[in-house]
Amino acid sequence: MLLIGLTGSIATGKSTVSSLLSSPPYNLPIIDADLLARKVVEPGTPGYNAIVSYFGPTTPDLLLPAGPDLPENGADGKGRPLNRPALGRRVFGDDETVKRDRAKLNSIVHPAVRREMFWAVVRAYVRGERAVVLDVPLLFESRLDRFCGMVCVVAVRDPEVQMRRLRARDAHLSEEDARNRVRSQGDVRDKARRCERRGRGMGVVVWNDGGREELAAEVRRAWEEVERASPRWWSWVLVACPPAAVAVSVWGFWQNVRINKRWAAEEEERTKAKL
Repeated sequence: MLLIGLTGSIATGKSTVSSLLSSPPYNLPIIDADLLARKVVEPGTPGYNAIVSYFGPTTPDLLLPAGPDLPENGADGKGRPLNRPALGRRVFGDDETVKRDRAKLNSIVHPAVRREMFWAVVRAYVRGERAVVLDVPLLFESRLDRFCGMVCVVAVRDPEVQMRRLRARDAHLSEEDARNRVRSQGDVRDKARRCERRGRGMGVVVWNDGGREELAAEVRRAWEEVERASPRWWSWVLVACPPAAVAVSVWGFWQNVRINKRWAAEEEERTKAKL
């Protein structure tokens, strides 16, 4: 089974690409890290309790306010849901304190999300799926790209397109808040270069500076590349022969580790050249 890592940055169109891939003619199962991240911090979960314990004392509006429709202890007695905009203001930005808080939040959420993703992948393999999409905004940062046979980055060439889309989608964000959120996920063009550096058959960039029709055409082009790299018959061989699937996974993981080391070395050289 082919694992396709889908990533990008905020407001680049990754969710739209995910929706296209889950619909005909592709009909691919999607494992959405954002949805899982919400699931693992629902009231009553260990993740929720850890976030409230760490952020609660310094974030008075961390939880949604109680009211006629929301009791003090939540609808089910497990606590009121997180106030996501308030939490977002704590963890999006370049300040060192903010970076530390973001790292703490990630240390709470990411391990729980990885566990959920692992079992979702196992279920997809047991069902005999030929491919599954891992929709992960921080695919490279979380190093989950090491497990993917193909990485797809949804990117824009013009950063102002990204800003306009974000502020149109989330009208409550100030320009500063919007820029902080964009910066917190890194320059998507760097992600695109890193994806292309993986080589043909292992990385493909979907450019989304235009409208939905242009994006759909880009997705078709990307899927054709996936088909050439991993034809349907090969997927069935791996489903029918679990030892072969394990061997291919180990080989792919090793290749990805080498690719990442090479990229890190190149980044170090580029950084030195700027000094």
